[in-house]
Amino acid sequence: MRISTNQIYDQNMRSIMQNQGDLAKTQEQLASGNRIITPSDDPFGAAKVLRLTEEIDELTQFQRNNDLVTGSLEQQEAVLTNITNSINRARTLVIQAGSGALDSPDRKAIGAELEQIKLEIFDLMNTQDAEGNYLYAGFQSGNQAFEYNPTATSKAITFTGDAGVSFVQLSNSSKIQSTSNGYEVFENVLSRYKFSTDPASTAVVSEASVKQQGTFDTFFDKNYDPVNTGNNDYRINFLASGQAELVNQGTGVIVESVAYTSGQPFTIKGMEFEATAVPGDSIDLSLDAPEKKSMAQTLHEIQAVLNDSSIDSFELQESISDALVGLDNGLEKLSLEHASIGSRLNIAESIYESNLDMEIAAKASRSSIQDTDYAEASTEFAKQETALSAALATFPQVTELSLFNYI
Repeated sequence: MRISTNQIYDQNMRSIMQNQGDLAKTQEQLASGNRIITPSDDPFGAAKVLRLTEEIDELTQFQRNNDLVTGSLEQQEAVLTNITNSINRARTLVIQAGSGALDSPDRKAIGAELEQIKLEIFDLMNTQDAEGNYLYAGFQSGNQAFEYNPTATSKAITFTGDAGVSFVQLSNSSKIQSTSNGYEVFENVLSRYKFSTDPASTAVVSEASVKQQGTFDTFFDKNYDPVNTGNNDYRINFLASGQAELVNQGTGVIVESVAYTSGQPFTIKGMEFEATAVPGDSIDLSLDAPEKKSMAQTLHEIQAVLNDSSIDSFELQESISDALVGLDNGLEKLSLEHASIGSRLNIAESIYESNLDMEIAAKASRSSIQDTDYAEASTEFAKQETALSAALATFPQVTELSLFNYI
């Protein structure tokens, strides 16, 4: 077989170029640390690496979400802790205000401190995150969650957000509540259960109040009818037998009977009455509709009472009882929210650890497919370098061969 000079040149050039290409590719693998430079190097492996990279990117985003939601929950936890501490201080002051040893200036001084606590709590309820969003405003996070109008005739502090709560995805199958709306945390707090007497009652009532709050609360919870308000009207009938019986005017059911002496206080279902009555007289009363208000509003109301020097002792004690029940109910709400945040933080931490384990496993799998084996690649590089050197060294000698040299 005869080989032309052109064939010799072409064949040697192709060999040299192939060796240079292989050497350059191996050098790139060593430099980049990646075995797969282009998908054609390992189509199946390249596809697997792509899927693993997408999974790692998704896990990275989940971890970022987790960091954000953890920071938000920790901020909310700090807010609740500060409010709890302030309410406990306010509660102590309210109890102190009920002391008979205090005069009007003393109570006004307590009222002034309660006002500062109220404003502090109001500010905390309007806490903003790092981006300027109000934590407790629901989906209306660009606006204040609560507004304060000291001249309002009803509530001075009102919730102006909505009931929206946000959730953050922490994994493909798990998401966690990142915010709570201010109404549920601060505003949805039951005030003290109370009742009202009808001034037109035939018996002369000198005093009527809730004496045993727990007993009255149980009675109220079991009997208050939000649909048929007529079932919330009651009458105390004074009988010739020396009994006072409590009757539901809507249903006619006799609720309870207790002994009664005219002019002496008696207690029925936690309600204490001091009345002058003869057999046949009666006292008409009704259960007041449950009211809900924030602890800041409760402090606003007791502060106004303490600043009023004309208020009598009975009204003062009733207002103090109202305030204490409202603050205690609010503290219970805060405690529940505290527990909820704690459980969410625990879930976030657990998911974070799980995502971290999966991320490590995915990176290990990707590395086993994609990363360069430096020992193998270095050996291959040395072999290719030798082959190229040999090709470059022999090419000139082959091209110089000619029959004319031997004539």
